[in-house]
Amino acid sequence: MILAVRDLVTGYGVGAVIHGVSVDVAAAEVVCLLGRNGAGKSTTLRSIMGLTPPRSGTVEFTGMRIEGRQSFEIARLGIGYVPDDRRIFVDLTIEENLDIVRRVMRRDGHWTLERVFQLFPALAELRRKSGSGLSGGEQKMLAIGRALMGNPALLILDEPSEGLSPLMVRTLIEAIHRIREDGVTLLIADQNVKFARRVADRGYIMEKGTIRYSGALEALWANEDIVRRYLAL
Repeated sequence: MILAVRDLVTGYGVGAVIHGVSVDVAAAEVVCLLGRNGAGKSTTLRSIMGLTPPRSGTVEFTGMRIEGRQSFEIARLGIGYVPDDRRIFVDLTIEENLDIVRRVMRRDGHWTLERVFQLFPALAELRRKSGSGLSGGEQKMLAIGRALMGNPALLILDEPSEGLSPLMVRTLIEAIHRIREDGVTLLIADQNVKFARRVADRGYIMEKGTIRYSGALEALWANEDIVRRYLAL
């Protein structure tokens, strides 16, 4: 397993938000965490990245225990993270946003400015435009491209399809397929099961901070009771 999360408990203040969550991701897989808003998906991802340190449980990346490490250390080990609010540098251009990661991370690999622009041609056309002038979809592409510039072995995406137009969702689906083909493993949190079905091999459904279901996406999609109970809005 490239990522093995075991019995994770994380909270804010005195209360726990996730309760004994366990997730596995094998190399070259695409795995989705599914669930409604507030289910605990984002907190799980933040715990993996060290942004909200877990109270108990373990996180192993390529066989190495990483819980308790600083988020920048985890990123340098080879995990890219795109939060739901994207967090691009709005005062920098697209090209500057991408290049700063290359200089800071210093991880050699497949992903370069040229490769990111091939993945997202729209960014190449806007490469000198500042982040503040980008649409939500353009910012999403930039955030993903910026994470790839760190040449991660594992890419974590939090709610990537949220708020995107149908056209942008299709662009994102194609990009995820290409990223996987280039050897990057993905862990994605999203509440859109139709989107997940088009990109992921397996899924975990979360509700109230616990895993309620896990299995192949096609089997999940075929189970109308599970979809209605945990995912219908």
